[in-house]
Amino acid sequence: MPVVRIPTPLRTLTGSKDEVEATGATVGELIEDLEKRHPGIRDRLLDEKGVRRFVNIFVGDEDIRFLDGLKTELKATDQISIVPAIAGGSDR
Repeated sequence: MPVVRIPTPLRTLTGSKDEVEATGATVGELIEDLEKRHPGIRDRLLDEKGVRRFVNIFVGDEDIRFLDGLKTELKATDQISIVPAIAGGSDR
């Protein structure tokens, strides 16, 4: 079962857990399973267009935006990371 790394802002929805398990053949199915296990998480990740602009989802080291998006296929051994985009840059 894939392991999903949860960022600090979403841990209120996962009982303070930084990693949770979820199932799904694709990233979209995995998010639906996360929603069943942790209600409210889907709305923090997705909007009507897909993955929210300021949310990045990685399968291993690959951003799903450069794969097949929510249709990206998953293996049971995959590590999924949800990473909020951080604004800003170098002050140099």
